[in-house]
Amino acid sequence: MKPSIPKGTRDFSSKEVAKRNYIMDIIKLSFENFGFEPIETPSFENSETLMGKYGEEGDRLIFKILNSGDYLSKADDSFLTNKNSFKLTSQISEKALRYDLTVPFARYVVQHQNEITFPFKRYQIQTVWRADRPQRGRFREFLQCDADIIGSRSLLQEVEFVQLYDDVFTNLKLKGTTIKINNRKILSGIAEIIGESEKLIDFTVALDKLDKIGAEGVKTEMLSKGISSEAIEKVQPLFNLSGNNQEKIDQLKGLLQSSDQGMSGISDLEFVIQNIHEIGLESASLEIDVTLARGLNYYTGAIFEVIAPQGVSMGSIGGGGRYDDLTGVFGLNDMSGIGISFGLDRIYLVLEELNLFVEVVQAKPKVLFLNFVENSRMPYLTALKKLRENNIKSELYPDLAKSNKQQKKQWKYISNRNIEYVVSNVLNGNFTLKNIKSGEQKECNLEELVNSLK
Repeated sequence: MKPSIPKGTRDFSSKEVAKRNYIMDIIKLSFENFGFEPIETPSFENSETLMGKYGEEGDRLIFKILNSGDYLSKADDSFLTNKNSFKLTSQISEKALRYDLTVPFARYVVQHQNEITFPFKRYQIQTVWRADRPQRGRFREFLQCDADIIGSRSLLQEVEFVQLYDDVFTNLKLKGTTIKINNRKILSGIAEIIGESEKLIDFTVALDKLDKIGAEGVKTEMLSKGISSEAIEKVQPLFNLSGNNQEKIDQLKGLLQSSDQGMSGISDLEFVIQNIHEIGLESASLEIDVTLARGLNYYTGAIFEVIAPQGVSMGSIGGGGRYDDLTGVFGLNDMSGIGISFGLDRIYLVLEELNLFVEVVQAKPKVLFLNFVENSRMPYLTALKKLRENNIKSELYPDLAKSNKQQKKQWKYISNRNIEYVVSNVLNGNFTLKNIKSGEQKECNLEELVNSLK
């Protein structure tokens, strides 16, 4: 059997894990500096928790888990004979891998509402799964880094999340990211004035694909969903909106003056833009993008998407938005929330492309004890214990070298792992310590050995 892994999944080497941990550590530090606290939820949920929360396209990408045992024996025979896979799935699969961290978070809030102090600020860094078509930057198994605030409708939260994005990317030394912002109320207002309010979901799902299929592709999809050509013609100004943020707001006010909901969205947008303008951003820029839709059904207010610096072959590296009643589907009404996500796997690719991993240190021992002399085992083990008590990463090569070939193997091990120091011998309680880079060598007792390696 030739070993393999499923498409859209990856193995990570120790170097790659070190780089991923570097990104996660920076994101965690920013989360906690902004007052967020960590939680974790199960890797799989009851299917009913997830299904119906992401729209038709999202639901199709959820990985279902087959019931244990003889799952077909309990299925309705008619679904088997008629080959109705959608109805059959509900009978043979009661659980599914989580598609994102937001819906499980809403479920968590409802279940633990009596233990939570609101507004509740949580962060979560865990794996999610999507049955998507694998390609560069798009995987079936990937890590999401989410921060959410639930229990407040204040627009100051939107301002804070823009600052949080900027803080993380500044600390990653990733300059030139663009934080795109829109508001679902504006999209609802546009659907209203073109006479297609009932097609809002189809409208936003199609619009969300603008960067993938272009304006003509979006128009074709809208037509296929029953949106009239006259309505699509009225949307045309959206594709041509230009100018700075204030100029775009002025143009939107002209387009949406007859829609109360649209004007409310513009007012929300203006608040965030003005506050960020006064505070300032370190390395990112904030830009209104009225074609930004984000196809998830649960967004109701501000929506965000972060774009990698110009010239980098990567699209979105983060996104999020406000959801006013996601907990309502689980029985807890009037609980507004807002959250953002960092796409760690895509950020990794961007940092790699821009050579920004220079500070990352791979996990490895600082010193290796060469195993050349048979009677050195106990002094070495004693020294290792002392070094590790002082948090000095240290290791003993396990196999005794009984030939020159075996000694060369140990030196090759040192070279491949880029180890800084070696202890090559011990005599009368004194260790021979060598700096590999400089070639400097000295004799030292155990205390001196510890001090030299600190």
